[in-house]
Amino acid sequence: MQLDLSGAPSGGRTAWLAARLRAAIADGTLPVGSRLPASRVLAAELRVSRGLVTEAYQRLAESGQVSGRGRAGTVVVAAPAPTPAPVPVPPRGGLVDALRAVPCRIDLSPGVPDLTAFPRTAWLQAERRVLAGLTPADFGYGQPQGAPALRSAVAGWLARNRGIRADPDEVVIVAGVAQALGLLARVARERGVHRVAVEDPGSLGARQQLAYERMEVVPVPVDGAGLDVAALRASGAGAVLLTPAHQFPTGVVLDGERRRDLLGWATAGGLVIEDDYDAEHRYDRAPVPALRGLLPERVCYAGSVSKLLAPALRLGWLLVPPALRDAVTEAKRHADLGNPVLAQLVLARLMDSGELERHLRFVRRRHRRRRDAMLRALAERLPGARVHGAAAGLHLMVTFDGARFEDTALAAAALARGVKAHPLSWHRLAPGPPGLVLGYAAGPTGAIEEGIAVLGAALHDLEGPAAGKRPRRP
Repeated sequence: MQLDLSGAPSGGRTAWLAARLRAAIADGTLPVGSRLPASRVLAAELRVSRGLVTEAYQRLAESGQVSGRGRAGTVVVAAPAPTPAPVPVPPRGGLVDALRAVPCRIDLSPGVPDLTAFPRTAWLQAERRVLAGLTPADFGYGQPQGAPALRSAVAGWLARNRGIRADPDEVVIVAGVAQALGLLARVARERGVHRVAVEDPGSLGARQQLAYERMEVVPVPVDGAGLDVAALRASGAGAVLLTPAHQFPTGVVLDGERRRDLLGWATAGGLVIEDDYDAEHRYDRAPVPALRGLLPERVCYAGSVSKLLAPALRLGWLLVPPALRDAVTEAKRHADLGNPVLAQLVLARLMDSGELERHLRFVRRRHRRRRDAMLRALAERLPGARVHGAAAGLHLMVTFDGARFEDTALAAAALARGVKAHPLSWHRLAPGPPGLVLGYAAGPTGAIEEGIAVLGAALHDLEGPAAGKRPRRP
């Protein structure tokens, strides 16, 4: 490297040196595995204080690019992703899918469980037992509504874990909540419902799914009590999609008064789509009753194992009111003739045997530890952030009240350092303070801590050292 401090701005030599070293790592001049000069040696060559060099190295360590290895010196451990993320792109099309495809060192994207905890042994044992008991006829086409064994197991699972009493005939097995939304949108549109209200902020993926099905999506604001039902009434929507037990992404719970108002709106003719996407994962609060148990004739209830086992299974369930059940089953038939039967039977065995409850208890303890690690790291590395939704779920939302930077710029800067996170603006239609949605379930505590340190360094570069006050947990 040819380092000439004569081009460095006065008072900014540390930032200049850190930037030059980052550029050398990015272009391969300092490849992964190479050792930086000892701070004493480099300081002597540049004729600067050793503290200046040490501070520059520390900035690289905080962004995850170098690591101190004792006597082995300071070693380059990671280079930035070769292509910046498409974060600043407006939230259209497959934006989340595009981000998933970008390589990274640490993934703090929301909505991903601990995939290393998948119960492979239990799954294989259940699969062997299922296969041993199948007849040749069982390998034919299954029922579009789902295998009776899984529909019965789901009914039992919901009764034990969500307090929902449902007959197996009320259950439709689907390929995740995304397909459930697609089926409901088609059936609702055939019945003259073309406007569906969604929470704002709310899930970008859910909005995209409904828009793909040619539904007009109407945003309804969310506050500390959940969905604003008065705004829902004024929206003119005939249906509403919401996450009442753990709102995505804010983490708030739909309170009692709002629940009563919502059920009154539904009784007058509105259709409620309840996405219970991660209600099993709770740490610091009691379970929240499902809306489906209060008004089954007007509430469609959707859930899946994507946050409990793995999204790759593409297994979920949908409870629909009796008036819609035949139409939804018919739509499912024309969509794919039904989910693969073998996977349904294996999941049914795991539910009936109690193995799935054991797995839930195991991952809940692990997720709690990772959540706590993220909270500690946020307090240390992002002291200006306000933390939301820590009591349950698999993610935290943080906001930077009064900040002037774009959250897409912060997410892009972090991705350039190898860390993925969702900007809050992706999941919001109305304007609001910048923020991030951070998943903590998928990685070990060390990776979480390192990822938050990278976010802190990226924010420091965007905004400077004055990052605000200590975080607040509402």
